[in-house]
Amino acid sequence: MARSARLRLGVALGALVLLAGACGGDDGGGGGGDQYPEREITVVVPFAAGGPTDTVTRLIARPMGQELGQQIVVQNVEGAGGTVAAGQVARAEPDGYTVLMHHIGMSTAPTLYPNLPFNPLEDFKTIGLVTEVPMTIIARKDFEPNTLEELVSYVKENADDVTYAHAGVGAASQLCGLLIQDAMGVKVTEVPYDGTEPALTDLVGGQVDFMCDQTTNTTGQIQGNEVKAYAVTTPERIDALPDLPTTQEGGLGDVEVTVWHGLYVPAETPDEVVQRLTDALKVALKDQGVIDRLAELGTEPVPEDQAAPDAHREKLDSQINEWRPIIEEAGVTAE
Repeated sequence: MARSARLRLGVALGALVLLAGACGGDDGGGGGGDQYPEREITVVVPFAAGGPTDTVTRLIARPMGQELGQQIVVQNVEGAGGTVAAGQVARAEPDGYTVLMHHIGMSTAPTLYPNLPFNPLEDFKTIGLVTEVPMTIIARKDFEPNTLEELVSYVKENADDVTYAHAGVGAASQLCGLLIQDAMGVKVTEVPYDGTEPALTDLVGGQVDFMCDQTTNTTGQIQGNEVKAYAVTTPERIDALPDLPTTQEGGLGDVEVTVWHGLYVPAETPDEVVQRLTDALKVALKDQGVIDRLAELGTEPVPEDQAAPDAHREKLDSQINEWRPIIEEAGVTAE
């Protein structure tokens, strides 16, 4: 072959290599690097649409999507206290296009579910914490007790006749209920529902007596006098409900719990993709619309240093260890 022909062939092959490099890396997964994201991202929520976790997710989805340059679609996958959705995401393609939003239930699942099909610390990478939501102790509007002190006395005297509503085994509302009953030294009749919305609906309707649920789900009903409110489960009062005392003020100081939320991706997701999602989360948590709406719901974004993988993983690990003895002592398990 003549030298000029070999030169032309070499140039042509080089061009093909460069072209392959430009188009390569996109094997349908769009998995990482500077190209991510190239299509819409799905955030899986383990609970019903309209519930507290769904509300938080949809709030940050818009500004995160704007920062990433792609639409974020929220998908609700209910079942087994959030473990169905978590298991689905753990098995998803680790390309950053399937993300999980979960709450405190991610830390209680290893104790509640003996046959859990995933390991929260091994099968996921953490993206960052989003918010810590206070909980409120509320009751049907015509429930006899008017203060937390009166509630404690009433429940102790009438434990066999009192009903406590929650969103199902492993739900934050059930965990809060365990702490309340433990602090009161009584056991009441628990009424599980498939989500917080139907539980709260029946409470408003007078079918059950009391419950504990996140401010993102109860602030409107409290402000609208649709329910009777007794306390907020934080060390300090919250701005959205300034007249509502803390459990400490009401004599139930052992009940202090917040429902923290965080984002996860499958464990093999590339670190650069994780970083892109973390950066977008931090931008979303500075969005004034998000800040204002969360304030209306009785909470706020986490500090910026908590919206990060390491801080999130540390929180998850510590909460697994914190909740394990509480759940084991209560003898609560789920199938």
